[in-house]
Amino acid sequence: MQLWRHVGQQQWAKVTIGVIAAEYLRFVGMTTRFQLEPEDVYARGEADMPIILAFWHGQHLLAPVARKIEHRVNMLVSRHRDGEINAIAAERLGVGTIRGSGNHGGGFVHKAGVAAFQSMLDSLAEGNSIALSADVPKVARVAGLGIIKLAQASGRPIYPSAIATSHRVVLKNWDRTTINLPFGRGAGVAAEPLSVAAGADDATLETARRLLEERLNVATRRAYEIVDQPRGGE
Repeated sequence: MQLWRHVGQQQWAKVTIGVIAAEYLRFVGMTTRFQLEPEDVYARGEADMPIILAFWHGQHLLAPVARKIEHRVNMLVSRHRDGEINAIAAERLGVGTIRGSGNHGGGFVHKAGVAAFQSMLDSLAEGNSIALSADVPKVARVAGLGIIKLAQASGRPIYPSAIATSHRVVLKNWDRTTINLPFGRGAGVAAEPLSVAAGADDATLETARRLLEERLNVATRRAYEIVDQPRGGE
């Protein structure tokens, strides 16, 4: 166990795992028949770009392969060791990365989080969309205020999104990480976008947070309904 832990900390091992993960996700994307809802979701998103793409943690692994090649997207990736592997995989798939994470108390208040928040603001100002999970750290399906404040400060809309596949493995961890498998049906669903006024007070921000949570749940349920329906229902 000590040996494998040591190997996993080596940069060459992280790069190797990241590259393999990226190519695996690319393969899953190529071999999955996707249905989009709404059908014109790309056109809608492009009309609003740059946008903030919100996913639930653990349900976002296929997000990098869902973008069109011309879409400029940066993804918020944890500074944890595993986050480095995710960053390598995302960048191999053409998605830029910003290292950092949110905070349960309502934002990006620690030093690294403040830097990440500013990097996301700068990225949006430069015309790059941002993709990130909405959950507060280690608390699944509870949206944090950080993403709401990002929308408030940037003036850009949040697109609550979900990606699901009929062939999958669900891990028994805090966020129910879903490993998407190839050769199945897929669904990409976007709920109604959410905007936050620059002058929103604390009560309005909390209302927006709850609304984001609700819309993410709606999008996620709908994505799984699509891929899990009997084949005759297609």
